[in-house]
Amino acid sequence: MSVRLMQGNLACAEAALAAGCRFYAGYPITPSSEIAEHLSRRLPELGGVCIQMEDEIASIAAVIGASVGGLKAMTATSGPGFSLMQENIGYAAMAEIPCVVVDVQRTGPSTGLPTSPSQGDMMQARWGTHGDHPIIALSPSSVREAFDLTVKAFAFSELYRTPVLLMMDEVVGHMREAIELPAQVEVVERPHTDVPPEWYYPYEAGGADVPPLVPFGMGFRYHITGLFHDRAGFPTERIDEIDPWLKRVNAKIERNLGRILMYALDGVEGARTLVVAYGATARSARHAVGMARARRHKVGFVKLLTVWPFPVEVLAEAAQGVRTVVVPEMNLGQIALEVERVVGRGRVRRVNRADGQMITPAEILAAIEEH
Repeated sequence: MSVRLMQGNLACAEAALAAGCRFYAGYPITPSSEIAEHLSRRLPELGGVCIQMEDEIASIAAVIGASVGGLKAMTATSGPGFSLMQENIGYAAMAEIPCVVVDVQRTGPSTGLPTSPSQGDMMQARWGTHGDHPIIALSPSSVREAFDLTVKAFAFSELYRTPVLLMMDEVVGHMREAIELPAQVEVVERPHTDVPPEWYYPYEAGGADVPPLVPFGMGFRYHITGLFHDRAGFPTERIDEIDPWLKRVNAKIERNLGRILMYALDGVEGARTLVVAYGATARSARHAVGMARARRHKVGFVKLLTVWPFPVEVLAEAAQGVRTVVVPEMNLGQIALEVERVVGRGRVRRVNRADGQMITPAEILAAIEEH
């Protein structure tokens, strides 16, 4: 382990390199630009490629192409750029192409407050694309978590052949903390095949959740399309090919929730009030919980690291016997909608700010003590 004073965005960039990322394409946008700046220097040192594209649409397209070519690939952006990427994120989900998209959230809509924090893209992360497909979205609340969850994002992307989103916010992206960097991280490679090229089908899972993906250029010829496709990747309208694909692509996430869902529980047993938070807001929430306990309130705390898929069963169990669930977030109530769906709207108390300012521990404490 080595101790370093590191910014969240740089921790994300270094974690990507440690996880094996060797391709980055992006367009500068506050507050994520430090990721591109850092990788523009570091990737060439490792034999990788960093390209500044003409816009965010081209960026995610280049990332998908690099991934098909066999490279672990990433891009980073913020709200407006994230919106532009949605069509190609859906394409990556349909074509089952691994890639990592980092969204360092800022206050919107539109240009909004480019240097101010927000958590306003959380529903866009889940529902920004059209059609029915799962998504994995992770949310760090510290610089060390920015490092660890970036590594996890690459692991999940390769394991499940899917785009993975890292939903940071401006506070985590720009804050600096002393962190211990691990000497090495778990590097996960995508499943490959042992069949000869003439027997290979890129969408034939053979009873498994995830079919092996062989990069272009290795003698395995196959087709990639955004249309529904057969096992060879060619377009199809046959229900007996479309329906199994839909079931498998959703099942490959649902059957692996035990590995994908990450969260931290603190004092939930016997709690009368539960606080659920994620990202930078979880920092204020933890402090507020400590203040409430000092006043002899029975308060439990759930910190979400995986936001999508939403940890329905975890939250339902944690909320048993709880009268009130407090959900602070820097938006007007996005993840609160999911919490309400799980525990019931009447039990949820929202603490919201969408003005570019952090939610304070005092605001959360007031919600805990509200009668």
